[in-house]
Amino acid sequence: MQKSIFHKTPLAEGVALALGATMAMPAVAQEGTVEEIVVTGIRGSLMQSMDIKRQADGVVDAISAEDIGDFPDTNLAESLQRITGVSIERERGEGNRVTVRGFGPQFNLVLLNGRQMPTSGGIFGAPQGNDRSFDFSNLASEGISAVEVYKSGRADVPSGGIGSVINVKSTRPLENPGLKVAVGAAGSYDQSTTFREDTSWTGEVSGIISNTFADDKFGVSLTLVHQEREHGAATAQVNGWRSFDGANHISWGAAEGVCDNAEAPADTSAFAGQEQWGAISIPCFGWEGPSPHTNRPEPGEVYSVPQAIIYNLSDYERTRTNGQLTMQFRPIEAVTATLDYTFTEKEEKRTYNDLSAWFNFGAQTTVWPEQGDNLTPDVYQENLGGSDFSMGSGQDAYKNENESIGFNLLWDVSDALTLHLDYHDSSAETSPASEWGTNALLSLAAYTRDQTVGYFGQELPILELGLNAPLNPDQMTITGSVFDIRRSKMDLAQFTAGGNFYFEDSFVESIDFGVQLTDVENRNLESTVQRDSWSAQSPLGAISDLLTPASTAGAFDEIPGSGDSRLQQDFFLWSMPEMIARAEQLMASGDMPIFNPGNLDFGPCGTALCPSTNYTLDRAAQEETASVYLQVNMATELASRPVSMRLGLRYEQTDVDNTVFYPNYTGLRWVSGNELSYTNNGEQIFENQKNDYNYLLPNFDFRIDITDDIVGRFSASQTITRPTFQQSQGGLTIDAPYRAGGGTGFRGNPGLKPLESDNFDLSFEWYYSEGSYVSVGYFYKDVTNFVNNEITTENLFGLPDPVFGPLGVACDAFSFNFPPVYGCILDTFPDEEGVNAADGIIEGVPGRDPLAVFQVSNPINTDETTVDGWELNLQHNFGDTGFGFILNATFVDTDDNYDPNNLNDQFAIFGLSDSANFIPYWENEDWSVRVAYNWRDTFLNGTGQGAVGGNGPNFVDEYAQWDMSVSYWATDNLQFYADALNITNETTYVYGRDKNSTLFATQYGPRYTLGVRYKF
Repeated sequence: MQKSIFHKTPLAEGVALALGATMAMPAVAQEGTVEEIVVTGIRGSLMQSMDIKRQADGVVDAISAEDIGDFPDTNLAESLQRITGVSIERERGEGNRVTVRGFGPQFNLVLLNGRQMPTSGGIFGAPQGNDRSFDFSNLASEGISAVEVYKSGRADVPSGGIGSVINVKSTRPLENPGLKVAVGAAGSYDQSTTFREDTSWTGEVSGIISNTFADDKFGVSLTLVHQEREHGAATAQVNGWRSFDGANHISWGAAEGVCDNAEAPADTSAFAGQEQWGAISIPCFGWEGPSPHTNRPEPGEVYSVPQAIIYNLSDYERTRTNGQLTMQFRPIEAVTATLDYTFTEKEEKRTYNDLSAWFNFGAQTTVWPEQGDNLTPDVYQENLGGSDFSMGSGQDAYKNENESIGFNLLWDVSDALTLHLDYHDSSAETSPASEWGTNALLSLAAYTRDQTVGYFGQELPILELGLNAPLNPDQMTITGSVFDIRRSKMDLAQFTAGGNFYFEDSFVESIDFGVQLTDVENRNLESTVQRDSWSAQSPLGAISDLLTPASTAGAFDEIPGSGDSRLQQDFFLWSMPEMIARAEQLMASGDMPIFNPGNLDFGPCGTALCPSTNYTLDRAAQEETASVYLQVNMATELASRPVSMRLGLRYEQTDVDNTVFYPNYTGLRWVSGNELSYTNNGEQIFENQKNDYNYLLPNFDFRIDITDDIVGRFSASQTITRPTFQQSQGGLTIDAPYRAGGGTGFRGNPGLKPLESDNFDLSFEWYYSEGSYVSVGYFYKDVTNFVNNEITTENLFGLPDPVFGPLGVACDAFSFNFPPVYGCILDTFPDEEGVNAADGIIEGVPGRDPLAVFQVSNPINTDETTVDGWELNLQHNFGDTGFGFILNATFVDTDDNYDPNNLNDQFAIFGLSDSANFIPYWENEDWSVRVAYNWRDTFLNGTGQGAVGGNGPNFVDEYAQWDMSVSYWATDNLQFYADALNITNETTYVYGRDKNSTLFATQYGPRYTLGVRYKF
């Protein structure tokens, strides 16, 4: 609906209502008032955003609310993806974090009304308190008036955003005087739930009221939003690929035959530094007789073998509550005081069941495609009798709470001087939302798997099992379990004092100045109770009454490959809490052992079937930053055309103080085929480390009105982004369990420096008609101090490893096919030191066994790279027809791309990809229709793969999604609307070194929303 109204705006408000407003609005140096035409509806929103872009000195893009309580999307991330250069990450079909110009979420600083916001929580089930990225799914959009993306550096904003600084602006009552009320209700329908018998509607209610009193001297606004959502996802996963050179023999298993020492020397790299090996014979690369491997990769070719295939069916429940209260007081025209409070809470719960089979790298038969790079097997088969057909049931639950209270005072001291003061105290906390902790898993298994086959080549990996008996509940037994608690909290206090000094009839129009003090405290706690009892624990038949037959049939019907008849579909469902209760009954009766591989924390339940608050990892960091900035705004003419310039400097001094506690491990115990548990005596290692750094960050913006309709811009700036807390907090974390053949770990580095970027922008914009423009922009970023992980091989804690000791060598001196070695030791050496055959435990013995080897990732500042690209944007309004569209595209490139053929650790930028958006719309007085097509090209999302860790890549395949929104104004106050997301039921695909090396293939379905809004 389009309406034209007139109101008068005091120009003092154009300077700043709060610090955020200071950044968003251009300085105005004349007195009086101006008349402003406000057009509501889609066209009005686009015109407001276009005006912000056109009037800015630097490179700025924005999205504005169509009206109070009517932001264009219910999710801020999904709105931001419309902006040129902005891509989003999706979590189960819903946008949550943003990438700007190829720089991922941790490189973009998010502000709320100009204030730096704390972060905690991120990817589902794994609170990202160590990260600095902001999760937009925490924040509802009803109380948001605009979102502005600053792509060029500015002296008057906090540092931290190499990609961008994103300023979210909430509703301010004195900016929109009078009584404004908007209430709404909506219901969402999602067909993706997997286990619920009904796919019921979930609801949302919202309300916003804003009013001013006493001749608009006092104003109050209140926003309340409560949303619930139920949905599901079906995911096929390969839990990591182990990658090797074709010359490497270790992964080929025992079926290769006898070594004839004829073709190549032995590869002893896996045992480097292990003097205990002495003269033990290591197998070489020649084999007698026919090989069981078709088209076996040759030396020099990279190949990968799968660790496990898992099918996971999950149901999610999310509840989100937001509240914002703002009070403003303007006793005289020159003074405005603002007090505001923001509260957000998001609680997420996932319940899931899965079925899986792990590969043990023994008795292999493989079929490979024609020789070439990055080989993924067409067929990978193992024939190991009596292996486990594993099934799991779990629950993840966490809660994010964010609070912010702030005070802002603006004083127009005179026509030449404005002063402002701003203070806020904000926190973000992630905590468990279930009695079972943050993440919980209980596993069952049937030991009937004689043959395991994985078929690859389509997006869905096909798992075919050769079972020695039909699947039967009486064959199922309880095995291992994991219970995690993860807590993170960030407190952020920030004080800013500054002002603006204006000059009349001068080349220097104004000077912005200020000081800012920021104190960030970040703490992370972790506790894991893990029963690595992955062998049979409960008697057969003891749990069969709790099992329900189920099938994955239809769960992956949108993913290529789902129709394969070889696919293992049958499995059992059960309730994790009910199974835990049964396990505790069996333990109490003595029918099931209370598994304790070594000083395991049993938790308050006394059985290790519950989480513990005895935190084994405690990281804390404090950052204190003092900043001062000065920014000079200038205006002149060049060839009779208006020119504006801005020159700024920001100086920052940061002091860092980190403390960390982590376990002091004392031993290793082999508890299953290829997994070992750590033992410890409860002692912890304490570290305290400090760091400091300072930066002078300049910026320069040049803008010229080439014609009345064409604007040219040039910007240059230096910006920084601080390393993540995980990278810089210090301490040592080792991954559990320790895998036969080696472990992995991570060591933080408190001495890391921030990333530094030299940024250059050049753009031209042609505003050729009302509400229409076309722009072309080029950007270039030269970034130093990138953080890369240096991998070192270390013997941590001096732990003796029984796998490669003399007992293991005696059992299998050639291939080290780990499950048979484990069983052989228990059977052959039951009375040797460290062997407990009754409990199935083999413990490393100092002096006899070699030291455990860990591949440790150490973050260091090493790399420099450049990123450049083009941003193209066309926004066109077809006059008074009501039709229009937005079409934009971003093309980015870098010097450093990930090379899948390189097995060494390497540097690459995560999140870099091209993207494009096409958004046609139509509206009249009553109807509004908008369609959105969003596309993002393939990008590298990180390194490290599931259980195997390492440096293997995670590539997210290109993704495109169609969304649609329709609204109808039944009256001037009553609106009905309908939204449809992911109309074409797109799926996501993540892969490793090769397009056929599936990591994740996920199907989550479309989502539909019907709603109503009433305004008066």
